[in-house]
Amino acid sequence: MTPSNSSDRRPKHEAPITAGQNAAHIPAMLRETLFYLDPKPGEVVADCTCGAGGHAKEILRAIQPGGRLIGIDRDAEILAIAEKNLAGFAGGFELRQSDFSGLEQLLPGPVDAMFFDLGVSSLQVDRPERGFSFIADGPLDMRMDPSRGSPARRLLRHLSEKELEKVIREYGEERFARRIAGAIKQAMATTGLRTTAELADVVLRAVPRHERRIHPATRTFLALRIYVNRELEELEDALAAMPAMLKPGGRAVVISYHSLEDRLVKHAFRELAKKEQVEILTKKPIRPQPDEVEINRRSRSAKLRAIRRT
Repeated sequence: MTPSNSSDRRPKHEAPITAGQNAAHIPAMLRETLFYLDPKPGEVVADCTCGAGGHAKEILRAIQPGGRLIGIDRDAEILAIAEKNLAGFAGGFELRQSDFSGLEQLLPGPVDAMFFDLGVSSLQVDRPERGFSFIADGPLDMRMDPSRGSPARRLLRHLSEKELEKVIREYGEERFARRIAGAIKQAMATTGLRTTAELADVVLRAVPRHERRIHPATRTFLALRIYVNRELEELEDALAAMPAMLKPGGRAVVISYHSLEDRLVKHAFRELAKKEQVEILTKKPIRPQPDEVEINRRSRSAKLRAIRRT
């Protein structure tokens, strides 16, 4: 069954989700992705956030024989893991390191389908040396591509208090942005901040106790990660160029994990639909099913939207 005019139907694919899997390696919303991406034998598919290859493996399985997958990711280290995980499909895929602004140059021409699984990879979060999380102490880095750009600790040093407040408020949607920015800049001027644990402790002390429904540093870390990697700017570029990168009838699926990303995707898809460049396949964002959330808690905030090139 194809997803034609299927904005309210549930996917029929039965990609397995089992409790025996490591949650960090379960691809989010795999069944829904395969349903709306609708990969077929012989097609060319671009997985623009390949990561360790969880979605890519199932896409490759669906496009054989004769299909080809182009796997793209910012992180060379994680692409090396993907190459090992996809070894069973040797000759059917190629992996390239790039951010979204380089997508058009990497594709051989318009493709049959494109997939984006936004946000940070679980494998990146789980490695303290990458500096994405405060769960385990690590250096304040947060770069998805450690070979480019400035690490978070350097940006914290150079941003003014007002600039930092704006980053935390706009990208983290943090109501205590002013207090947190002030506390961070004070710490930078006195003891300095070098690790994720030190930053989390500063934020913890800046947020009132009665407001700690989630860890107080969660939104600040999200905001800094988005800012360090220019995630929203990169996403806007990719969404604007999407019709040119898809063949007529080509499908695109985007999974987002927070409201800023989802809002960008929703508005971009609506604008493209107004111009009659695409057909929106999901009237409302598709959410993970209960069995997946039970096994993979990291999928609980995921929202999937899909379009087809007209």
